[in-house]
Amino acid sequence: MPEALAGTPEPPYWAVVFTSVRTADDPGGYAEAAARMLDLAARQPGFLGAESVRGDDGVGITVSYWDSPEAIAAWRAHPEHRAVQRTGAERWYARYAIRVCRVEREAGGGAS
Repeated sequence: MPEALAGTPEPPYWAVVFTSVRTADDPGGYAEAAARMLDLAARQPGFLGAESVRGDDGVGITVSYWDSPEAIAAWRAHPEHRAVQRTGAERWYARYAIRVCRVEREAGGGAS
């Protein structure tokens, strides 16, 4: 369970949902690349936060939050991110899907 949820502004904003099934290949390299991508994304204009989980079965979901479609497009085109995307498709993911959504409403509860 994540220790904290991403702090997001009042809607509307955008979410990129990346769902994947991992292969067993290169777990150390994958973990290093994933940490680097989160660090790099956090420094991109328009990045609002991210939440990520992966089950023991290899299924993972990462949701990154952005202030605009233009910010998402810039992140998608970032040269280092593009290189890691290629490596992921070739080596780290058996399957994956990317979904881009506009967040219209937000609700929550519990201790913060």
